Amino acid sequence: MSDPVFGAAPAIARNADPVVARDGDRAVTVPVRRKGGIIALAALGFVVLTLVILLVAWYLLAVLGPTALLVALGLAAIPLVGVLFFIRWIDRWEPEPRGALLFALLWGAGASVLIALAFSGVTQYYEALAGLSGSGVATLFASVVQAPIIEESAKGLGILLILWVMRRTFDGPVDGVVYAATIAIGFAFTENLQYFGLAINRDGGLGTDVAQTFLLRAILSPFAHVMFTACTGVLLGMAARRTGRLGAIGYFLLGLVPAVLLHAFWNSASYWATDWFRYYFVVQVPLFVLAIAGVTRLRRHEQRLTHVRLAEYAAVGWFTESEVNLLTTGAGRQRAITWATRHGLGHAYRRFVRDATRLAFARERLVNARQGIGASLDEAALLAAIVEDRRALGALPPLR
Repeated sequence: MSDPVFGAAPAIARNADPVVARDGDRAVTVPVRRKGGIIALAALGFVVLTLVILLVAWYLLAVLGPTALLVALGLAAIPLVGVLFFIRWIDRWEPEPRGALLFALLWGAGASVLIALAFSGVTQYYEALAGLSGSGVATLFASVVQAPIIEESAKGLGILLILWVMRRTFDGPVDGVVYAATIAIGFAFTENLQYFGLAINRDGGLGTDVAQTFLLRAILSPFAHVMFTACTGVLLGMAARRTGRLGAIGYFLLGLVPAVLLHAFWNSASYWATDWFRYYFVVQVPLFVLAIAGVTRLRRHEQRLTHVRLAEYAAVGWFTESEVNLLTTGAGRQRAITWATRHGLGHAYRRFVRDATRLAFARERLVNARQGIGASLDEAALLAAIVEDRRALGALPPLR
């Protein structure tokens, strides 16, 4: 792989302390970022979420008992791991920060569950006052109206918070789907703990009720919550490109509409579908296939965007044309990483791929007039990182 002639260093945003990254007689000036505010918010968020998780865990322990909860943990971990691998596939092109993904998972498993439980408790209180506790009307309302509205609002609020705090790395609909799916599977995990634990207690162990519950929730519908909440994620991903924090609230409310409707449609099936399994394969499976097709289309758009933006840097000498072609296709990346790995530089080349991809998205933020969220700082830092990556890859021979 040849080393291209580097273009001029980018302009540096004001009020930044410069550091110089050098490559021979070339230099890129990069500002030192001040991240104190974000770090403080992240620390506070994780402390609060930890307390919420402990509170939810105490509730589950009190309701289910230690033995049932322990067995339910093992059962609920199966769909959790499977969906997390799927999320990683979606997020593979331009991965989100791990801290933000952990926050999303904890929000789904803790905060959104606690919000749903709180509203459920209030609803049950007023139903008891009205003499409706345990009635068919109350059950129908809780399943088809209350649960979809409250649960999707609670999960969607987590995506909105991430967008507000992580605007510099929240780049579009794919990111929205990734955060939505992570929150959703966190929520489903905790919900599964309760369903599996109650079934275990009814059976007095692993019996027919547990098997049926596992089939329904872990095998047939592990992606149900993911599909619902992804609607909100896509709309907030669009908001990330088009508006600011306040404007995102409108997109959030708009995204809740299909999320709530899909959730209500799913929950209502037991009331009107005479053959539930036929309904599942005729309606829900095609909806899931359409969702996969939509996500695939969004990922391909990210690849095309990466090619367009890196080509702009190639035009001024930061990359060669062959490098752009390698960096902007999955097959090209894998071929180059395999080649680099054979020469003991696989890790360094992966870092080069990561930095180049992030550079493309930083450029996209600049093109879309999002300089106010630090896009210029990000571009400068990533161009300096590219210089360092090339130094690390200096011994790599041309790709054959």
